[in-house]
Amino acid sequence: MEEIVTRPGAPITASPTVVEARFMRNIERMTDAEIVPVMRDWLDSYPVACVNWPEYSYAPKVSMRVAHSDASLAVMFEVEEDHVRAVTTEDNGPVWEDSCVEFFVADPAGEGYYNFEINCIGTLLAAHRRSRTDAEHFDAGRLSRVRRIASLPHATIDSCGAGQRWWLVEVIPFDLLGLHGAPRSLRANFYKCGDRCERPHFLSWAPITAPKPDFHRPEYFGEVVLL
Repeated sequence: MEEIVTRPGAPITASPTVVEARFMRNIERMTDAEIVPVMRDWLDSYPVACVNWPEYSYAPKVSMRVAHSDASLAVMFEVEEDHVRAVTTEDNGPVWEDSCVEFFVADPAGEGYYNFEINCIGTLLAAHRRSRTDAEHFDAGRLSRVRRIASLPHATIDSCGAGQRWWLVEVIPFDLLGLHGAPRSLRANFYKCGDRCERPHFLSWAPITAPKPDFHRPEYFGEVVLL
């Protein structure tokens, strides 16, 4: 494995809505077997634990970690929940109905935001949006450039039982966000949902005060600082 190079950074002010994304040179070139232990060993973990709507009180245990290279952003989610469901196997399908993790990021080069929604087996929905309903979904070429590494095989699953664990890593090239390299910061939020799981849930990292479940609210995004 190539030597890991991290870029030391000054500590930032502690905040529930700030994430530090550590620099890791050429993280996108690491093998599947390398990238997971590297992210676990080198990166801080942040909880995705805001229960914003009391009527959906079930809260799986969810955390995320973020890193970046000069060319890509890497996000790792780790989940422990009681119902692992994945029915959608084709990209740009209704992955939010399954055991799903999501990363929404404000367009750093223009208006609107991007949403990357991935179920537990690595099926991806990705789009550039101006709102929940006004969207341009990624085509097959762009979808294929978002690397997905999942602990579960890419096959349907419907498993109930306490304390089931899975993890997922996505690596997003910055040029898919309209950038030519790593920015200093991004506005973003991280989510866990399962609309058709046995116990529907809608967790976020940065809190949302909308009256009903709605992740398409960029006004509630927090900050990802790239060190």
